[in-house]
Amino acid sequence: MSTRVFLVFALLLGISVAGNSDAGATSACAIYVLNGGDNSVSVIDGATNAVTTTIPVGTNPFAVAVSPAGTIYVANNDSNSVSVIDGTTNAVTTTIPVGTNPYGVAVSPSGTIYVTNKDDNSVSVINGTTNTVMATVPVGNGPSGVAVSPSGTIYVTLLGDFLVSVIDGTTNTVTTTIPVGRYPFAVAISPVGTIYVPNYADNSVSVIDGTTNTVTTTIPVGTNPFAVSISPAGAIYVANNIGNSVSVIDGTTNTVTATVPVGAAPYGIAVSPSGTIYATSSGDNSVSVIDGTTNTVMATVPVGAGPLGIVASCRPPSPTVEAFVAGNGRSVEVRGQNFPPSITVTITLGSFTLGTTSTGPDGVFDTMFPTIDCAAASGTLAATAGAATAATNVTLTPCSTPVAPVAPVFTG
Repeated sequence: MSTRVFLVFALLLGISVAGNSDAGATSACAIYVLNGGDNSVSVIDGATNAVTTTIPVGTNPFAVAVSPAGTIYVANNDSNSVSVIDGTTNAVTTTIPVGTNPYGVAVSPSGTIYVTNKDDNSVSVINGTTNTVMATVPVGNGPSGVAVSPSGTIYVTLLGDFLVSVIDGTTNTVTTTIPVGRYPFAVAISPVGTIYVPNYADNSVSVIDGTTNTVTTTIPVGTNPFAVSISPAGAIYVANNIGNSVSVIDGTTNTVTATVPVGAAPYGIAVSPSGTIYATSSGDNSVSVIDGTTNTVMATVPVGAGPLGIVASCRPPSPTVEAFVAGNGRSVEVRGQNFPPSITVTITLGSFTLGTTSTGPDGVFDTMFPTIDCAAASGTLAATAGAATAATNVTLTPCSTPVAPVAPVFTG
């Protein structure tokens, strides 16, 4: 079975984009929706757009993030805590005390969790292995959104100061602050390291150069933009809370290319690896599912009361391998898919090593071997590429007598 590599996109108040879907494969996604009105999390199957389970958490769950390993972290605004959910069992495994009024949460590529405490003017830094707070970073007034860059730099929006604090992830100290618009609730980072901050009271989005930490432009959007998320392709999606819409921004030109009407009072927004957008509508207890190609709502999913934060937790399908007798019984064809791209694969049958091949950029291989020794014609066929492994039981006939396992004669 393959190592479970999760692809993380979006949350309510702080988002950093990490990972891409495997080419040629469809990621399996679970969408986690925080229901602030009934202290629960609805889990939506990304394939069927149906709620599969509901998880009780703390009081007024407000923001959510998912780790690279698939663990879900929920900031409970009125409980002053973070609920930790096992992404496999969808059960709460522990609850972590943090500061007062936790408003945003984000996870670094290395698995460290950052939680903004709005009424304490601080950020709690949580060890993702022990689930304990290992540092508290003082920031400005009213920390809200939080996002982590691929290099580990943390960006925190300050509601009371109209600033963004930049925290060094190594020293856990503030290195600079960046002036933005009024009431910046959220922040997101694009795949190329550009930072986007919606300014709630200015109906705009500030665009920050991640190298110089300066605002390079300001983009007009809908009424009271509250949340932001970014697709793997670099499109920016902004939930306009009073405008009941989602603004779509081209990440190359930094211009609005579309405005999508959604349900009442959108608070949270998330994007899956395939580019599907999910927007919570707190005013009508639903999630709007938006086609990222046409920018139209293709489904509306009923959830709990007052949905706020949302995140898409996605993982690629497991690698598979299969074998066939080919070439009029003179060869064996071995095929595999959903492996890492452009990597060496070792193929075995039982205790015999058939040989090696390489996957293409789409994570697929298709290799021919001479017919193998009858003694090795049945057993467990396995393909291994780094941490990714697939196996299946096979019986291959006809076979030759005797032919020792050899290297492949053709790879494609």
